[in-house]
Amino acid sequence: MEKNVKALLDTITFLVFLFFDFVDVVLCVAYKLLDELFEAKPFPCYCGEKLETKELSETLFRRKNVFRKMGFLSFGRKTCEAVKKRDDGNRGELVNRWSDCGCDSCVSWMKKSNQKLHVVVKEFPQGNSEDGPREEATTENVIFLHGFLSSSSYWTQSVFKYLSEPLNHQIYRYFAVDLLGFGKSPKPNDCLYTLNDHVEMIHKSVISAYELSSFHLVAHSMGCNIALALAAKYPKFVKSVTLVAPPYFSDSNDETSSSMALNTVARKTLWPPLAFGKSVMSWYEHVGRFFCFLICKNHTTWERIFKLFTQTRELNFMVVDLTRHTHHSAWHSMHNVICGGSKFMDDYVGILINAKVKVWVIHGDQDLTVPLDCSNNLKMKFPQLKHIIVQNVGHGTVIFHRKRDFVKNLQNIWVTS
Repeated sequence: MEKNVKALLDTITFLVFLFFDFVDVVLCVAYKLLDELFEAKPFPCYCGEKLETKELSETLFRRKNVFRKMGFLSFGRKTCEAVKKRDDGNRGELVNRWSDCGCDSCVSWMKKSNQKLHVVVKEFPQGNSEDGPREEATTENVIFLHGFLSSSSYWTQSVFKYLSEPLNHQIYRYFAVDLLGFGKSPKPNDCLYTLNDHVEMIHKSVISAYELSSFHLVAHSMGCNIALALAAKYPKFVKSVTLVAPPYFSDSNDETSSSMALNTVARKTLWPPLAFGKSVMSWYEHVGRFFCFLICKNHTTWERIFKLFTQTRELNFMVVDLTRHTHHSAWHSMHNVICGGSKFMDDYVGILINAKVKVWVIHGDQDLTVPLDCSNNLKMKFPQLKHIIVQNVGHGTVIFHRKRDFVKNLQNIWVTS
């Protein structure tokens, strides 16, 4: 009986995603026509041939589609030469895509001549500041990096409230960053959102802007990959790295690691609903863009409806953050950072260990987004890492259900480092 039920569910799952295969191909043709109509230099999709570039994830090109493989609808495939143009053809142009939101909040970054990330700074005993360096230097600096579809609010609305006093008579300064393509930070549509793109913008917006000579790093989920890349580039600057629910995958030097990452964090499944939505948005470039067009482009309308429905004046920051990105920034960050970045993780951790940088890993044992096996495998491969497993918490609740304890964990790490 159980085998029959499983076979039925597998068949339904196959048919549903076969339908999305077909829809994605149709939308590919539709978007090609619309982009050429509304945009002078449209950004090519990834339905064509693979471009051999180390920074681009294999998952951008290796997502299997039955109808595309059959050559169904005979749509114009993008050549490698066309793909190269997106890497070095129009960098620097600040143009909003027709399918992206054009409200003041979403395009305000375009009005600034010097493009930098949005950074919220909390320092003791001076107070708070936003988007501007302070003249007075502090003893200890901590950079916080959020995860996928989030923003600096992930930290400012949680742990920042409990970082109230200096430690060991030292002054601490905390930097919460909106990563490139998220929150209030720039969302350029000619950027590939690779690990290097994220690292360069953090260096420009935080390390260089505030003249940091040393700092601690705290990162959650996708931010862990960026934190490791940043720390590996500046190992002499880094005092400690704290990784919360890192999406690490074993055998990360293998070319299949990117596919392993995609199949783990966005496995094709119909249940639960959030997992189904994540799989659709991660596997289908054009279907995902369609939903972003419906929701993200019209986020102000949806927010008004949600406020009316819930009878609240202010929405929870996590609800707001879900739409404060473009499809382009989210799509490339998912594939080039979470999936494609997995093949670099062993090298990055190795550099930090050789530089004697303290690396801590914190993970909830009930994490369904990034399985506990990820950090267990990381610990097995690098026994020098410190590993904290928190019982009965998940991907987000490892922080939000234990804010005070989490802050104590961080403070102990900083003091001992």
